[in-house]
Amino acid sequence: MSHPHPELGPPEPLPAGGLRIVPLGGLGEIGRNMAVYEYDGRLLVVDCGVLFPEDAQPGVDLILPDFEFIRDRLDKVDGIVLTHGHEDHIGAVPYLLREKPDIPLIGSPLTLALVEAKLREHRITPYSLTVREGQRERIGPFDCEFVAVNHSIPDALAVAIRTPAGLVIHTGDFKIDPLPLDGRVTDLRALARLGEEGVDLILSDSTNAEVPGFVTPERDIAPVVDRVFANARRRIVVACFASHVHRVQQVLDAAAKHKRKVAFVGRSMVRNMGVARDLGYLKVPDGLVVDTKQLEDMPDEQVVLVCTGSQGEPMSALSRIANRDHWIRISEGDTVLLASSLIPGNENAVYRVINGLSRWGANVVHKGNALVHTSGHAAAGELLYVYNIVKPRNVMPVHGEWRHLRANGELAVLTGVPSDRVVLAEDGVVVDLVDGVARITGAVPCHNVYVDGSTVGDVTEASLKDRRILRDEGFISVFVAVDSASGKIVAGPQISARGVVQDDAVFDQVRPRIEDALAKAAQDGVNDTYQLQQFVRRVVGKWVNESLRRRPMIVPVVVEV
Repeated sequence: MSHPHPELGPPEPLPAGGLRIVPLGGLGEIGRNMAVYEYDGRLLVVDCGVLFPEDAQPGVDLILPDFEFIRDRLDKVDGIVLTHGHEDHIGAVPYLLREKPDIPLIGSPLTLALVEAKLREHRITPYSLTVREGQRERIGPFDCEFVAVNHSIPDALAVAIRTPAGLVIHTGDFKIDPLPLDGRVTDLRALARLGEEGVDLILSDSTNAEVPGFVTPERDIAPVVDRVFANARRRIVVACFASHVHRVQQVLDAAAKHKRKVAFVGRSMVRNMGVARDLGYLKVPDGLVVDTKQLEDMPDEQVVLVCTGSQGEPMSALSRIANRDHWIRISEGDTVLLASSLIPGNENAVYRVINGLSRWGANVVHKGNALVHTSGHAAAGELLYVYNIVKPRNVMPVHGEWRHLRANGELAVLTGVPSDRVVLAEDGVVVDLVDGVARITGAVPCHNVYVDGSTVGDVTEASLKDRRILRDEGFISVFVAVDSASGKIVAGPQISARGVVQDDAVFDQVRPRIEDALAKAAQDGVNDTYQLQQFVRRVVGKWVNESLRRRPMIVPVVVEV
């Protein structure tokens, strides 16, 4: 298997008749999926999603793909194809359209409805083209055919991209559910037909490549949800993704059966379920869904609340409920149902929420103790099935961490794909399909772009390092005033600390060291305040490390008077 190297340089110009693929997100991570296809100087973007921050990125709201590679060529982008409506595939669209609002969006009815609702909040009116499975559209030089696939949201599509360079299949997120809730199966006949035509490259979902067998069908979840409702004696709170229409439908069906009313909690949940209901993807019996204000007058045994927060997101409704920072207050005997799987990296946050809910007396039902969720991503058996049907000449695993990508590549090799035709790449690595062979030809700059409040891209890795130091090690400020003529101390050292020690008296031990260092500097004729500040920083840093075993942020201020 070919793989990227840190020493990869910029790629050579794309050979005539070749197709270039540049992933700008989604490789080596679960999130911010985005790939750029280039043919004959024109560009096609497939997906444009966000990644949610980890503990090592304090204060960050979202992480975007790095648009720098296409920023000066946005006029050459013929369209943005969206495979489905999850945040990790559509969440960054508003930030890209801020730079050029007239780039066409291409997607299924539900996908476009969800992204258009998001764009309205950004005051952007997009040009969009609605497509359905089986449809073919010419988007610049790219002949795109759309194929129905199952996922954990309705209306998901794979896209087959034809150019003179060859036929490429971009699966998006998919699985093979033989009995999906909406009756819309992954179109294996279309995949087989494309395989007979000759697939030169497939970019395939890798998330569950390490999981053997096949994913549990969605229909198997309904009886478990029904039992949870049957056993609940007080309120039921259900947490799931705001886009998981199928799971919400199962909750609505169970609520109707057990004569409970349902209220949606949280802006994204209310917005997305409203869109799904208006388009007919969510079937809601009359009178079942009520406003949250109506719940105050209803008995607990008739109430179901559906909210976000199944991944332990700090500002989500469920996290705030667990922290007693929400108008919903958990009481002894309430049931909380976490109807989702754990995204890698979120385990600690989710269990923190579960513990918080349990503390207040809730009965928490989650994937660890009940079959209340099934994945939307193909397991190893399904991937093998697809590779055997499609028989691709080249394979490029996408959408996954490194272990997922490598496992997916090994599955492709088992089905007969030569190992040197399996391309393992990272974000920013350039892959060219030329004369039927896909290979790595270079790399382009591709960094994390952080959204922090109203700012985009202003937060750097250096500022995140400072935030981590402040969070983990604390802060010490040292103020000293020196005589401008003699360099002698006339005030201070005044030392203040936060998050280091509880009693500032401990710093009495280091004040003489600061005074000695500044006195020596004065004798040596050093009077530059910046240099004096560095002397203070080194003295305090060394003492804190030796005495307290800490490495706080140290901010010395030396002024001349």
